[in-house]
Amino acid sequence: MQEIINAQQSGIALYIETKTSFKTWLLQQSEQVQNWLEQTDFSGEGFSIIPATDGSIAMVVAVINEPNDYFAIGDLINQLPTKQYLLHAAQEHRQALAFGWAVGGYKFDFYIKNDKALPVLAVADQSLVDDVQSLVSATHLVRDLINTPAGDMMPEQLAQSAKALTDEFGGQMSQIIGDELLDHNYPTIHAVGRASIHQPQLIDLHWGDASHPKVTLVGKGVCFDSGGLDLKPASGMRLMKKDMGGAAHVLGLARLIMSRQLPINLRVLVPAVENAVSNNAFRPGDVITTRSGLKVEIDNTDAEGRLVLCDALSEAENDSPELLIDFATLTGAMRVALGTELPGFFSTNDQVADELTIAGRQISDPVWRMPLHNAYKDLLKSQVADMTNCATVPFGGAITAALYLQEFVKPETDWLHFDVMAWNNRKLSGRPIGGEAFGIRAVYAYLESRYSK
Repeated sequence: MQEIINAQQSGIALYIETKTSFKTWLLQQSEQVQNWLEQTDFSGEGFSIIPATDGSIAMVVAVINEPNDYFAIGDLINQLPTKQYLLHAAQEHRQALAFGWAVGGYKFDFYIKNDKALPVLAVADQSLVDDVQSLVSATHLVRDLINTPAGDMMPEQLAQSAKALTDEFGGQMSQIIGDELLDHNYPTIHAVGRASIHQPQLIDLHWGDASHPKVTLVGKGVCFDSGGLDLKPASGMRLMKKDMGGAAHVLGLARLIMSRQLPINLRVLVPAVENAVSNNAFRPGDVITTRSGLKVEIDNTDAEGRLVLCDALSEAENDSPELLIDFATLTGAMRVALGTELPGFFSTNDQVADELTIAGRQISDPVWRMPLHNAYKDLLKSQVADMTNCATVPFGGAITAALYLQEFVKPETDWLHFDVMAWNNRKLSGRPIGGEAFGIRAVYAYLESRYSK
């Protein structure tokens, strides 16, 4: 992978200014620089490449609205000539700017030839560069996993990615595969995944000192979702390679935790399946006894994510973690409520929710709390079982999905449930169309503030 950020102290000067500070900066420049900007009608919007007298690049100035925005210069890396640039910006803004530069260089080019070199940003601070690279590596991992076509990202490949992560950072990983899931009492994971030739499995990753506080992450790993017998239409199926986005998020978050050596006892559980159609696919009307013992009537086979998650959440509770967090591409209802670019989350602890929201706001990774409105539990009632896997009415779908999952979480557990899009529908600065990480930097910032004291 090409280096696009380093801690050197050389390069073409790259000045990042706000509209206010640009005026002061301009007054401090030479007559030649001022004349160039005037003659090229540079009005303090965007960026300008300023030449030296010999025709080389003397400097670059870029004017942005908000220097604390972690994506403010996300497009600049793709717009400048392939040189090395030395960042000139206020110290308190350098991490955000360096992150935006580096994450903007992302390309998913596994299947196409891409020989284009990118410019390099020099930031004269090795510690800052290391921090930024860990954030960028985690984001890139999430994007890569989601962008990979389902044909190359089935449960076995997802497990390989988790194994590579554990090997890199000294963790341990185990797998329960196929009919072993029944032997070990994971019936809903097995039921959802049994119709596929790619055997369902539970991936179980451990890292860290057992004496440290236990934090457990659970990620929905539906590697492709046809909808099952309640088959999706073609338009609804087109992007379902991203339905393992929850698993990608927890693996990216795990990379960030491990690379920064956060003092926690980390466990990551990924129920990995393909929701396929075959003669042994689970059916609407079936009743499945979950790992917890609750009996669930299947109202819709396309509400499969909560089924694989519920067994994993039950397993997570065996360890009584101090904090339990799950990520899932769970409902279209959340996208209707908040759009595709703002991830919603549910929390059983008000203080955790408030601190998480603040943390996300500070690092341009906003998250929005949604209500666990208990009255809606009635919408999950079944006539033949303890509950159904989804409500029969189309309203409040994200809430009823969260309430379903909450049935498998102990009342005393601090639990966070993220319902994310995991995909950019439009190109934004530093964020190309395709797989995207939502909320993992916010969660990490919260964890760091909680456990690094």
